[in-house]
Amino acid sequence: MTTPAQPADSAVWTRKHLLGLEELSAEEILAILDTAESFAEVSTRSRKKVPALQGRIVFNLFFENSTRTRTSFSLAAKRLSADTQDFSASTSSLSKGESFIDTARNIEAMGADVLVVRHPTPGTPHLLAQHVGCSIINAGDGAHEHPTQALLDLMTIRRAKGRIEGLTVGLLGDISHSRVARSNIHALTKLGARVILCGPPTLVPRGWERFGCEVAYSLDEILPRCDVVNVLRIQFERQQRGLFPSVAEYSQFYMMTQERVRLGKPDLLLLAPGPINRGVELTPEVADGLHSAILDQVTNGLAVRMAVLYLLSGRVEPGPRDGRDGRSRQ
Repeated sequence: MTTPAQPADSAVWTRKHLLGLEELSAEEILAILDTAESFAEVSTRSRKKVPALQGRIVFNLFFENSTRTRTSFSLAAKRLSADTQDFSASTSSLSKGESFIDTARNIEAMGADVLVVRHPTPGTPHLLAQHVGCSIINAGDGAHEHPTQALLDLMTIRRAKGRIEGLTVGLLGDISHSRVARSNIHALTKLGARVILCGPPTLVPRGWERFGCEVAYSLDEILPRCDVVNVLRIQFERQQRGLFPSVAEYSQFYMMTQERVRLGKPDLLLLAPGPINRGVELTPEVADGLHSAILDQVTNGLAVRMAVLYLLSGRVEPGPRDGRDGRSRQ
């Protein structure tokens, strides 16, 4: 077996880019998840590689620090037999005054088929998609979206629960600054889950209800209703001012502890996108406990990113470049 069995509904995928989940239909989201399931088997083999993207070139353009996402995309591309290259902004021509767009177009001129982009400014991947001909994957743009993180969260939920529709999922913590929360909200509501946003009022302001969510401020009150709780990291680096009196006070009301886990359902599933702050958002016992699927998320993230890379470029034969826009002749 050299490539995964192609899911029947993956035929609905016709997009060139993955810029966010807000623009995707439920069918497109499910197509990615089904394709990811077919790639999950690859990681169980003694030889963890398939030739699906042989001859393709994937560039990681990360303008923010990252461990899991950058490594996961690199490893996903390599397992699909693509060539990979990491880009370092600090040692690039950007430090000499070159524009972001010119940098990307020069990288594309070297033969890049896919640019995986993380940038602190919301909308950057969308802007880039208007100026290059290769595929763009949003690996996180400021506080806007992080589509592959939400997709791996969905895969983890579906594997643990057998479904997403009808579940109640709590997103806990810094909702205002979380791109993971936004992508999860778009995807979960489209797939029929009930979403509860919970945290201090300064981090969960009113207005989120227009996205089809419930807003709550007491974690202890909502826990008995939740099938899943996704514990979001406090985004201190994105906050312009102190939004709660102290970390200790935040932890008193919103940290997931063993006592709070016992308030939930017996099969409560706990997720956390990472990096996790032990003793702030959740205790070490909870992070490593039976309800935690944090490491499963990391494993599933590899399959999700393989699926995204495959769907964007795996079924299109590489062709000669045509002019400045870098598009392949079809």
